[in-house]
Amino acid sequence: MEIFFLGTGAGVPAKLRNVTSIVLKLLEERGSIWLFDCGEATQHQILHTSIKPRRIEKIFITHLHGDHIYGLPGLLSSRSFQGGETEVTVYGPKGLRDFIEISLSVSQTYLKYPLSVVEIEPGAIFEDEQFVVETLPLEHGVPSFGYRITEKDRPGSLQADKLAQAGIKPGPIYKKIKNGENTVLEDGTVIVAKDYLGPVQKGRIVTILGDTRKCENAAKLAHQADLLVHEATFSKEEESLAHDYFHSTTHQAAQIAIEAGVKKLCLTHISSRYDREASKQLLLEAQELFPKTDIAEDFKEFEIPMQKQDM
Repeated sequence: MEIFFLGTGAGVPAKLRNVTSIVLKLLEERGSIWLFDCGEATQHQILHTSIKPRRIEKIFITHLHGDHIYGLPGLLSSRSFQGGETEVTVYGPKGLRDFIEISLSVSQTYLKYPLSVVEIEPGAIFEDEQFVVETLPLEHGVPSFGYRITEKDRPGSLQADKLAQAGIKPGPIYKKIKNGENTVLEDGTVIVAKDYLGPVQKGRIVTILGDTRKCENAAKLAHQADLLVHEATFSKEEESLAHDYFHSTTHQAAQIAIEAGVKKLCLTHISSRYDREASKQLLLEAQELFPKTDIAEDFKEFEIPMQKQDM
């Protein structure tokens, strides 16, 4: 599992930073990628990477400001010409369906794959055997949401050597045990799966927030997260300006990370007023309060390692 930043700027494209788009790579976990926001030129940014649009399974839109959605119609259209045949589900605030349907209709775009649009409400919006995605509203000038992606715990690794010592030969029974199923042998012996599995692998938690002021729901979504992606549009001295424009400062992002008890914070949505050197100062500001902070840059990737197993 990795987070890859396609765009990390705020408001308008800039030389150093394109507008917002974030990829959650789940290639090992499910052979797909999830996209969070799709600002203008997102598909052009993808051309400079190894990302395959046909692998996009889900797109999560935080809010309907242009710097977060203007690249969406183009990306959805181009995917048809890039081998995309599997269904894509797009999640986002009320109004997203109209934006997509009207854009595709007026441009007479035909998609070669199924497209579903889910206009979200607070709470769990997706769950399968691997992941749960939850959302809550944030504080912005328009309805803006944050997403909490929770990976479900995995069974421990199969202890094949221990099974062999017990005289249990490889076969379908190994798969059942790996899946945590107790099994009865032909002689009536009951094999308790947990006795032949290593410690449970704890699932990871990633929180990706849309544009927001510092607010309670941001901390709720980020509770104990392995990685929090939080906007830091302004420096710590610009708290009044950040409030007026419904954004956050570096210190406010760090304060949320502390309140939520996250393992790592990554700042993004950086105003174009900050050049490369000034961006380094933004990072230092956040690290004053929360040392385990990094700052996103276009085409920068962060690995999200598995948690240590319970003993």
